Amino acid sequence: MAIYTRLNKEKVISIISNYDLGDVKNYEGIKEGIENTNYLLETDKGKFILTIYEKRVNKDDLPFFSKLMVELSNKNFICPKPILNKNNKYISDLGSKKFMLVSYLEGKSKTNLSPDNCGLVGKQTARLHEITKNFDFRRDNDLSIKSWRKIFDQVKDKCNTIDPDLPKLIETNLKDVEKGWPENLPKGIIHADLFHDNIFFKNDNFSGFIDFYFSCNDFYAFEIAICFNALCFDGINENLSFNVTKAKKFFDGYDHVRKISNEEKKHFKVLSQGAALRFLLTRVFDSINKVDDAVVKIKDPIEYLKRLEFHKNSKSFEDYVV
Repeated sequence: MAIYTRLNKEKVISIISNYDLGDVKNYEGIKEGIENTNYLLETDKGKFILTIYEKRVNKDDLPFFSKLMVELSNKNFICPKPILNKNNKYISDLGSKKFMLVSYLEGKSKTNLSPDNCGLVGKQTARLHEITKNFDFRRDNDLSIKSWRKIFDQVKDKCNTIDPDLPKLIETNLKDVEKGWPENLPKGIIHADLFHDNIFFKNDNFSGFIDFYFSCNDFYAFEIAICFNALCFDGINENLSFNVTKAKKFFDGYDHVRKISNEEKKHFKVLSQGAALRFLLTRVFDSINKVDDAVVKIKDPIEYLKRLEFHKNSKSFEDYVV
């Protein structure tokens, strides 16, 4: 989440007038995240999140995101639920941009998850995969392995300004991943961005996933690899270390709901290496291509170097959970 598009009170009132939500009582921009503009709105009928879609979000993908959140909510999975406007549509226009209003989730994200928190997230991640496995709509992952070399080509001449060794390190890992990437693993709809700031807790109980705007169809085990990268490393940069206890709790929580196959475990090292590379590349891209006047906190790409080193040195799935 971030603020690229600035709204004054009159514009917010105009937007809300197209919803059956009463009068605007308060609004404020949310500066966390990097992809879209977000505002927290309070009206006579409660709190809502207004998301204006920027940058990487393809307008043609918005019906998928809205339908996914609606269907998940209808299946009692805790996530924001899109709000219909007076034209009976979830997606609205704001000049040349699109926006959506969704329900507000109680709770907040945690900077550092405990092992028990990781166990809960593992269980809910598997529930997400199980609930959506029979959904009859899909979206290809536009940030899959097929896109990574293209992103690298856009940044390789400048990424040495972040770290002198970065171009060589990315090239080496990219070749490894391209060589070892699996072709046929269990797949379906994944969230694809389950970092701690997209996972809410209330009184240490799980209270929902947010920010479904990278959701797509891909390997379920790739989602687990993303989560291990995002949630199971402790420390900062050079002091970063993998927390096997957290990973084991996540795995046990997940495996209790959806059994992970031996074939998925066999490819977990390269999936984890690929997940780290995907987020390193997009963070490098965002760091190099900052938007002027945007209120946004760019995430540090350097913290992914230590993750890549760990994955490159791992031998098997057991290195992650034993």
